Amino acid sequence: MDIGLRYGRGELAVTLPKGLDVTIIRKPAMPVVPEAEAAVYTALRQPVGAARPLIEAARGKGSACILVCDITRPVPNGMLLPPIIAALREAGVPRQGITILVATGLHRPNEGAELAEVIGDDDVMREVNVANHYARNDADHVDLGRTRSGTVVKLDRRFIEAEVRIATGLVEPHFMAGYSGGRKVIAPGIAHAETITTFHSARFMEHPKCANCVLEGNPLHEEQIEIMGMIGGALAVNTVIDEQRRLAFVNYGEVIASHLEAVSFVRRFAEVPVARRFSTILTSSAGHPLDKTYYQTVKGMVGPIDILAPGGDIIVASACSEGMGSSHYVEAQRRLLAEGAGRFLDGLKAKTHAAIDEWQTEMQLKPMRVGQLHLYTDGLKGEARGLTGVAMIESIEQAISASVARHNSRAVAVIPEGPYVVPVFRPGVMAA
Repeated sequence: MDIGLRYGRGELAVTLPKGLDVTIIRKPAMPVVPEAEAAVYTALRQPVGAARPLIEAARGKGSACILVCDITRPVPNGMLLPPIIAALREAGVPRQGITILVATGLHRPNEGAELAEVIGDDDVMREVNVANHYARNDADHVDLGRTRSGTVVKLDRRFIEAEVRIATGLVEPHFMAGYSGGRKVIAPGIAHAETITTFHSARFMEHPKCANCVLEGNPLHEEQIEIMGMIGGALAVNTVIDEQRRLAFVNYGEVIASHLEAVSFVRRFAEVPVARRFSTILTSSAGHPLDKTYYQTVKGMVGPIDILAPGGDIIVASACSEGMGSSHYVEAQRRLLAEGAGRFLDGLKAKTHAAIDEWQTEMQLKPMRVGQLHLYTDGLKGEARGLTGVAMIESIEQAISASVARHNSRAVAVIPEGPYVVPVFRPGVMAA
């Protein structure tokens, strides 16, 4: 059987060995919005929750800040931003008063051709101010106080001080916040490093409800909702895309209500019930832009945990075209290898704030507690391959054959779209 995995900007063709019992796990077919840009204009006129149509919400205002996700998310900004800016301009917001702010969190800034790819529209780049968020620039942030649990909340003043505040984003499973988008684009998207490293501390990371597709009882989600109240609310434009990156859903409205509506839509597709667990799982890191680094590849490793049989194998294909990730992440990986998983995790639990990017190393430990990780990539060279802390493979086909033989089980699960699909173990349901 031949199967294509999302890999880089295309697909990686894999020929599965004969005689396997293969279960392919992917989203059910999503409804595709036929006239996507027209749907955005319509959404801006039909708000969700306690909000007014954007043109009314912005009328007479002098400034607006639009948040967009960074290069790690394939948000269709080229489709979203022109209608949003048109509504703001029609409402009377001056061009010079409109700022698009890239919600980088603690990621590196997006510049040059990469920034143009994020924005997706050359006219938008020329028309309004486009800037990156820098989490470690103290002067860029406003201190809003503390949450009830003690998190210091500092957010980018360009957003907080704008008269119209809009978060745009992609709503998809997220392995800590439950679902991405909405409130997450604001916090941690434009938060100060102190706030972000609190979110990334073991207090949240090790909580069992800080997991893919979980909102109820998720302390990180609850913290984000509290922060929305601290800032006095915001607006949001939320999107969902299908496996071919086509627009399947768009809405606009009050940030919490509109995000929950988008989550309600995407749940029906992204959470796939599976009747059994597997000792051999083949998955991806969802292709470009998510698989540009090994840092982001960890999401593909965490996604199928619920259907991994104890001691089983997760085989991940990821381009890692930009290598490992930040120097901070590389240092965390070095510490993991030097200290071992137990000592490394004990050190994290003793801290109130995580070191930058070490949380992703912590997330890698979650599938490692259940089984073995194997990585296929042509983007990591030399020392970097050893720093992954997982088994490096040269052939996916050979790795599958070896896993099948080792576990004496012909059953193999394949998840072509990686972390955008979350298989959920549901004994008794029909097999996926």
